[in-house]
Amino acid sequence: MSAERGPMFLARRTYRLRRLSDAARMLPIAGAVLFSVPLLWETEGVRTTRAMFYIFGLWIVLAVIAGVISARLRPTDTEEDPKGSQER
Repeated sequence: MSAERGPMFLARRTYRLRRLSDAARMLPIAGAVLFSVPLLWETEGVRTTRAMFYIFGLWIVLAVIAGVISARLRPTDTEEDPKGSQER
């Protein structure tokens, strides 16, 4: 073991950005699983219109979640440029 160790905890902003990027990676997988749920429904007990409402409602919810995650992952003007140059 080395004598010098890094910080035990990450900065709050870095931690949250990593968790948001993890959520962005998992969103398509969760969407695929949720889109396959109507395949498990009994065909005689469920009308097609109900399944279509489920699919389009889920599509809208996933799009909104993706938009929120995307907006929060977008860099802001107050963050420092990692290269140290201001290009405008």
